[in-house]
Amino acid sequence: MSEKNKEAEKIMRLVESSPQIHNKQSTSSIMWSVTLALLPAAVWGIYLFGARALTVLLVSIAAAVVTEAIIAAFSGRFTLFDGSAVLTGLLIGFNMPPAVPFYVPIFGSVFAIAVVKWTFGGLGGNWMNPALAGRVFVFFSWTGQMTSWSSPKTVVDAVSSATPLGMLKTGLLDYSGSATGPAEFLSSNGFVGSTNGLSHFFTPLFGGGTSGKIYADLFTGNVGGCIGEVSALLLILGALYLFAKKIITWQIPVAYLGSFALLVWIFGGNRYGMGAFSGDVLFHLFSGGIMLGALYMATDMVTSPLTGKGMIIYGVGIGFLTFLIRFYGSFPEGVSLAIILMNIFVPMIDRYNKPHRFGVERKRFIDRLKEQSKAREEA
Repeated sequence: MSEKNKEAEKIMRLVESSPQIHNKQSTSSIMWSVTLALLPAAVWGIYLFGARALTVLLVSIAAAVVTEAIIAAFSGRFTLFDGSAVLTGLLIGFNMPPAVPFYVPIFGSVFAIAVVKWTFGGLGGNWMNPALAGRVFVFFSWTGQMTSWSSPKTVVDAVSSATPLGMLKTGLLDYSGSATGPAEFLSSNGFVGSTNGLSHFFTPLFGGGTSGKIYADLFTGNVGGCIGEVSALLLILGALYLFAKKIITWQIPVAYLGSFALLVWIFGGNRYGMGAFSGDVLFHLFSGGIMLGALYMATDMVTSPLTGKGMIIYGVGIGFLTFLIRFYGSFPEGVSLAIILMNIFVPMIDRYNKPHRFGVERKRFIDRLKEQSKAREEA
């Protein structure tokens, strides 16, 4: 068979394979649009944590782009300008503490591009989100460097080297007080937030106590944390832009945040002795990396399910795992691990949620399992 015929046969196999995704927007347009949506949160992180945060972001992006360029040169597939490497580097930088040593984001970006993305064939072939994989890789490789935090410069006399979730996880280990929730617990244990204008809106909603100020700080991002995850407000505004451009859809974020919020509300108050249906939903939705994860990482087109029903199942699974890790695991945060774990189940979710062909009766899930079991026994 000639080389020309071989190439034609390869193209036909690609065309015939399913499922096929149809999107009028190019890959480059999508990647640069997501990057643009993240810029407000990036600027806020730089303002909050200073020039060091800017340097961490630039180093992370540069490492991802250089790695992409080297591999593309050897593979003959020039993908440098599609924006995927820049976005991966930016997201890894977003998941870094402001004072992290520069070699940590460098290794994270190299791992994300070289190992997770290109060993599976490049963009579209990876089964796991590269940025999250890079973040998890460096977290377990340099745990100390990944858990050393800086206080934002807008907060005076704040407790340094701790995030709200980190303080909560550590403080509750030997806590015997009577706080009625995480906001009151932090207030009674040295958490000091800024007194920005938004707190005057939140505080009356919560009886004039300190909870309103804490919610305002969490929502706007006047707290310690990773560079790009602290401001729920700016991440939500950026996501609205992506919704408007139809780059992301509602199923995954709503299923993720909704299932997580429901579990927090039902079971989140138990650790304070308050019983069921008393968990602090706002605190846990605004803290940590859940907004960044739900709106920008779980919605990754390559590693998320194809159908609306599959997306809902996927989002609910991430919400459940995030709650499980955050409340009962050894880590204060669980977003990255939860999304990666659900990435594993995406092929199975897609397999059992394929749109049925016209004129073909849809079989129940249990019936398909029985048929497969019977076929294996006969074989």
